Amino acid sequence: MIITIDGPAGSGKSTVARKLAARLGIAYLDTGAMYRAIAHAALERGVDCGDSEALADVARSVDLEVNCGPTHTRVEVDGRDVTEAIRTMAVSVASSAVAGQEGIRNLLVEHQRRLGAKLGSFVTEGRDQGSVVFPSADAKFVLDAAVEKRAERRHREMLADGEDVSFEEVLENLNRRDDVDCKQWVPLLEPEAAILIDTTHMSLKDVVDRLESEIKSICTRGSESG
Repeated sequence: MIITIDGPAGSGKSTVARKLAARLGIAYLDTGAMYRAIAHAALERGVDCGDSEALADVARSVDLEVNCGPTHTRVEVDGRDVTEAIRTMAVSVASSAVAGQEGIRNLLVEHQRRLGAKLGSFVTEGRDQGSVVFPSADAKFVLDAAVEKRAERRHREMLADGEDVSFEEVLENLNRRDDVDCKQWVPLLEPEAAILIDTTHMSLKDVVDRLESEIKSICTRGSESG
């Protein structure tokens, strides 16, 4: 089974996907971490994130390894684990530029499909998982929330990780990312393209419960039609 979860930054996709994968006992693929890994490598090399050719060179040259389990996605770049290092505000800002490069997106989409073929059953989250990467997924979801709520959640996470950042900086970053990212998951808002869930006033457990319930319904309908 392939389950996709798309939507804007800060909507809870990563945490929900990880929790859902753990419940189902299948792998969790965090595709956003792949873009962050490229951004982190670019920053370490002193590459100007406004230079599309230089960014593309970084993406083509790095050895990117993604290890997916039911509760985690570990990321290595050139043999070094960067799973925690890619969660800073600087990388968040740079990853917007990386994600906006069509060549890099095409490269990582192919990488994600290869990973998916190896995993078989998995929960994957990102911006275009249900619309572009895995259009034949068994269950497709879009998670959304008010941008202020998303900023509040992201700010809390970053403070917990020791990142010195203000709420206003996080909010500005999310607004900027929304302008770039929305076109990737908006096609899933078409009728019956995916199940839309507004998480603004929902707890993490409520969201995971809802997704699990929807997946059980999908599986039931599939067995009955089969």
